[in-house]
Amino acid sequence: MRTDEFDYSLPERLIAQYPAGQRGGSRLLHLHEGRLEDRRFTDLPQLLRTGDVLVLNDTRVIKARLLGSRESGGKIEVLVERVVDDHEVLAQVRSSHAPKAGSILNLSGGLMVRVLGRQGEFFHLRFEQDNDVYALLEQHGQLPLPRYIAHTPDAGDEQRYQTVFAREPGAVAAPTAGLHFDEAMLQSLRNKGVKVAYVTLHVGAGTFQPVRAELVHEHAMHSECYEIPQATVDAIASARTAGGRVVAVGTTSLRALESSSASGELVAGEGETQIFITPGYRFVVTDVLLTNFHLPRSTLLMLVCAFGGMADMLEAYRYAVEQEYRFFSYGDAMLIERKP
Repeated sequence: MRTDEFDYSLPERLIAQYPAGQRGGSRLLHLHEGRLEDRRFTDLPQLLRTGDVLVLNDTRVIKARLLGSRESGGKIEVLVERVVDDHEVLAQVRSSHAPKAGSILNLSGGLMVRVLGRQGEFFHLRFEQDNDVYALLEQHGQLPLPRYIAHTPDAGDEQRYQTVFAREPGAVAAPTAGLHFDEAMLQSLRNKGVKVAYVTLHVGAGTFQPVRAELVHEHAMHSECYEIPQATVDAIASARTAGGRVVAVGTTSLRALESSSASGELVAGEGETQIFITPGYRFVVTDVLLTNFHLPRSTLLMLVCAFGGMADMLEAYRYAVEQEYRFFSYGDAMLIERKP
């Protein structure tokens, strides 16, 4: 497959710069049996069934962006990709000249960060302060909004670019399908008999990277860490026995579930995943996917094309543009029933 097969035209005005006025206030495009239906997110309890299990990603977004300067005085931006331990991280460093091993970065809040070396596209950095990295980022960092969101993060973003069920810090991008949920919606689903389970996948900045290779199979997928609790494995097994469906909230939940099913059966545990799901992939766990609209030529658009059928999905995107749905992280949602 060619990457340009996953392209589509999107007017800039449809890129949502702010979330809906309230969680749950978005539109919902339902794709099932090749048909498209315009809905509201508040209709979700009508579209799920008693006995289904809803799988949420409980990762928490950290304030991963830091600004500062090199020892030479040049401006620099650090975007933490992964916390390695209490004092060390892997990070993207944007600067006119790449910093050398042993050099010091002077970052916001008086933070001194030493460059230990490089691992592929990331720099290995050590924070010289006594406090642990998470505390330092919370105090001095900025929320890492995607670059297609033009405004500077504010207090509203700190609340709304975080799910209400976020528990495990480590993501540098939100699992955006989860942003639509409030506690009332979760309780409404429980009252209907939908079980709620959790996975953790710490979303990396690579989720926003377009595929630059001309051919899809030439793309090198980024790596993310995940964990599947035994309670989630048990909930899914119970739902399957009762004839219920597995509803993954977001591509991150789906990737975690499918990564833990490489043997053909879902297993509990933690690991690293570079799973790259493209049309032709055989899904093991997930029956229904709730997701936002994704960037052109992205790995996530390829994933949803694999899940809902390429022709149907690209037609759904054309329809969504025509109907002026709101796109990307703060945008509207899709509910996709897997194409057999």
